[in-house]
Amino acid sequence: MDKFTTLTGVAAPLPFINIDTDMIIPKQYLKTIKRTGLGSALFSEMRYNDDGSENADFVLNKPAYRHAQIIVAGDNFGCGSSREHAPWALLDFGIRCVISTSFADIFYNNCFKNGILPVVVSAEQLKLLMDDAERGSNATLTVDLAAQTIRGPDGGTISFDIDPSRKQILLEGLDDIAGTLKSAPAITSFETAMAADRPWL
Repeated sequence: MDKFTTLTGVAAPLPFINIDTDMIIPKQYLKTIKRTGLGSALFSEMRYNDDGSENADFVLNKPAYRHAQIIVAGDNFGCGSSREHAPWALLDFGIRCVISTSFADIFYNNCFKNGILPVVVSAEQLKLLMDDAERGSNATLTVDLAAQTIRGPDGGTISFDIDPSRKQILLEGLDDIAGTLKSAPAITSFETAMAADRPWL
């Protein structure tokens, strides 16, 4: 998993509440178990017309946001089903950070497992960031995970909270297996002691 330290990128505004995982990646794309190749299907029902052509009004189809790395979204982002394909699709498109006032729990947890930083801010802070994001190609934000700050295009800074263990996972680029392997010496020591003390187990 790629490390997340500091990200400077264009932020795309999605000022809608309750963006669910079916909107992020519709059910017809769930047949794959690969984490790659889903970027083209991200938000497909909003991003494409019925004939397969691009919907010019959708934010990620606008020239300024085609390479956005950050999404600024309304409340309750990632609600709905528990599909992990949602963060896979975001990451494959190039999104490394989603900012909202709240996230659905399963989606929030899945973000950390896939190298995406979900940032929770207040409603007032979200309004400021949404205003920044609506500036198009000038909507560049800098997210500093170590410092736990978001710096806007005018230099204003917003601080955010994050669980220390989750923060460390992203800073080091550890998935669940890699995180467990960090404790390999302690696990081996425990298993050796258990085998000696309780050989019947």
